[in-house]
Amino acid sequence: MSEINISEPAAKKINQLVLEEMNPDLKFRVYIIGGGCSGFQYGFAFEEETDSDDMTIESEGVTLMVDPMSFPYLMGSTIDYLEDLQGARFVVNNPNAKTTCGCGSSFAI
Repeated sequence: MSEINISEPAAKKINQLVLEEMNPDLKFRVYIIGGGCSGFQYGFAFEEETDSDDMTIESEGVTLMVDPMSFPYLMGSTIDYLEDLQGARFVVNNPNAKTTCGCGSSFAI
């Protein structure tokens, strides 16, 4: 088990999106930015290039990238994919978050 985990539904969706783009070099970036209703906000992006200081995690056929500033905030988290009444989205189940907003896209430490 790594410091950041990827759920099976998230891995399946990431692999599906990479397949749809027909670009096997795409990697999934998870990052933290300031802002959002609770103080910090999660961000997700597909990128081909890995920065030299990125932490990379390989799991379920997915390469996850996290920059060194975001990594401490994400340690122990699980990246998940949900489809429910709020729509389809990636979410972070973060044990470090003291509070989160209703939509789950921002948090406070």
